[in-house]
Amino acid sequence: MTESTLNGKRILAVDDEPDVLAILEDEILSAAPKCKFEKATTYEDAAKKLGSQTYDLVILDIMGVRGFDLLDLAVKRNFRVAMLTAHALTPEALKRSFENKARAYLPKEKLGEIVPFLEDVLKYEYLPGWKRVLEKLKGFFDSKFESDWEKKTGLLWQEWHKWE
Repeated sequence: MTESTLNGKRILAVDDEPDVLAILEDEILSAAPKCKFEKATTYEDAAKKLGSQTYDLVILDIMGVRGFDLLDLAVKRNFRVAMLTAHALTPEALKRSFENKARAYLPKEKLGEIVPFLEDVLKYEYLPGWKRVLEKLKGFFDSKFESDWEKKTGLLWQEWHKWE
């Protein structure tokens, strides 16, 4: 088995649901036991950690912890961020995540498959990373969103090769 690129990294996960944090911790530490995994359940705790610590990767829930406000704080510190959501699973939230410089937008339904997505966040630069996320999740988004979701968001990832 290849060693995970998450090994040795410092990761902060923020969610107001302790069971989601427990699943993330289990999934990540199973793949990367040498990873330093920290968690926060409130906006205030997360904002304090983001302001005083350094992270290789930050995972933010959108609802319940003011995820987009935390995204702004994390991006200002040049942290790579993956947005995670169940309730804000909309084309608008996907677009906002992309525009505000998150590196990925992941549905909580995919928690059991989270490690490869997080590895991609570390491995790829902004547009190539988003292209991988959208390639992997296009079928999922097609089934969850209306048929013209790509056009509505402006995330026509098949055309991104023009800017790479």
